[in-house]
Amino acid sequence: MLNRRQFLLLTAAAALAPNGLATPEVPNMLDHILLGSNDLNAGINFVEERTGVRAAIGGVHPGRGTRNALLSLGDRQYLEIIAPDPAQDKVPDFAVPLLQKLKSLSTPRLVDWAEHPGNLEALAAKLKSAGIAFDGPRDGSRARPDGRLLKWRTVILADDRNGILPFFIEWDPNSVHPSIDAPQGCTLDRFSIADPDPMALAKSCAPLDLDVPIDRGEKTELRARIRSAKGLMVLSS
Repeated sequence: MLNRRQFLLLTAAAALAPNGLATPEVPNMLDHILLGSNDLNAGINFVEERTGVRAAIGGVHPGRGTRNALLSLGDRQYLEIIAPDPAQDKVPDFAVPLLQKLKSLSTPRLVDWAEHPGNLEALAAKLKSAGIAFDGPRDGSRARPDGRLLKWRTVILADDRNGILPFFIEWDPNSVHPSIDAPQGCTLDRFSIADPDPMALAKSCAPLDLDVPIDRGEKTELRARIRSAKGLMVLSS
C-alpha cells in the first residue's frame, strides 16, 4: 500500500506523462473553494452568467472586512464568492492580506481553498510536531440572513504559498454546512493545483497529507472546473 506522501509524488509524476496514473479529480477532504471578487454583486453575476445558478447571500465576516455568497457544489462541498464588505472600515492585521488581494482583482479569481481534516486540535499537534508554522485553531462565525449563527474553527498556515496551500476548517456540529441549503445545480468536476515544477510542489504538500491533484503549469495557480446545465465553468487563480 502507498502512503499519502508516496501517492502525492506519483500524482505529480503522472501529470508529466500522457498515459500516467489516474489521479483523484477532487480532494477527498475539500470543503470549499473561494472565488474572490472586488465587488460581491459582480462576483455573483459572474458565476450566474456561466452556470445559470445565482449564489445566495451568505453574510458578513465580522472583524475580517469581507462578506460572501454561496452555492453548493455537491456533498459537503461549496463555492464561496468572497468580496470586501464596504461597511467594515478597519480589520485586524491577519485579515489585511486577503482584503487587499480582493480589492486588487479586476475579474473574479480563485484566491483560496479549505479542507476539513477532522479534529483541528489533532491537526495542530501534527503541524507543530512537523515544525510547520500556523495560526489557530481560531474561532470564526457569521450570521446568516435568516438570523442563524454559523460557527467554525480554522487553522491557517503561516506560509500558504499565496493561497496555493489550503487552510483547514472544522465546523461546529450545531451549524448547518453551507453545501446543504445553498443553491443547487453545480458540481465540482475537478480541482487541482499547478506549478512549473510539480514534483517540488508535491514535496511541499506531502507533510500536510493533501491528496490534491498536482498539474504541470506555466505558473503556480489554483484550478477548478465546475459543471452545470450550461456546461463547464473554468476558474483559476
